[in-house]
Amino acid sequence: MILLFSRLHAAVGRDVAAATANALALQSIERALHLDIALRANQWLTEHPALIQPAVYYYRLYYLAIIGVLVWVFVRHADVYIKVRRTLVAMAVLVLPVYWALPMSPPRFALPGVVDIIAEHDILGGHASREIQNGQNLSAMPSMHVGWSLWCAYAVWYALRASHPRLALLSWIFPLGMAAVVLITGNHYVLDIAGSAVLLVFSIAVVSAWGHLAERRPARD
Repeated sequence: MILLFSRLHAAVGRDVAAATANALALQSIERALHLDIALRANQWLTEHPALIQPAVYYYRLYYLAIIGVLVWVFVRHADVYIKVRRTLVAMAVLVLPVYWALPMSPPRFALPGVVDIIAEHDILGGHASREIQNGQNLSAMPSMHVGWSLWCAYAVWYALRASHPRLALLSWIFPLGMAAVVLITGNHYVLDIAGSAVLLVFSIAVVSAWGHLAERRPARD
């Protein structure tokens, strides 16, 4: 599913002019709300070079967390596996039309002064530079790095909330860390992160509604 999403993701949001215009509009909104911290956050990271490589690893290796959480839930908490897997699928399906309708250039391309940390210190070689060619650089809203991280936290919390409620709460540290990383590396705006939270909540609601409909169908037969 991850590979399929990546291919579809690369195929949407290729309008550079629209992506730049949308990014400028978003920046205006953030200034009005006093949320325009992307540049200052990025400058803070450049002033602390020892943190750059850990931030790059955190940003790039999040797919391992997705796969690890999915396998862990399937093996250890099969009773909730279907719901959390459906939520993951719902997020992927729901976000693609947003990327198509609202292409958005990230701060590293649209905000003067932001240093492209990932491109300069990428652990995957030329991958970051190729993003500008396949369109992935034009899908900042919402941030799926934060979105998938939120899903990981939700899946762990949902699996452990009854048996280990305090431990379950610790899972939310992961997306908080990712939110900080995408800001300081110049990849997303504050409102992109907020959009990721909205996406997760909406996906959970869709899956819940889907489950209620599935439960009602046998009762009608």
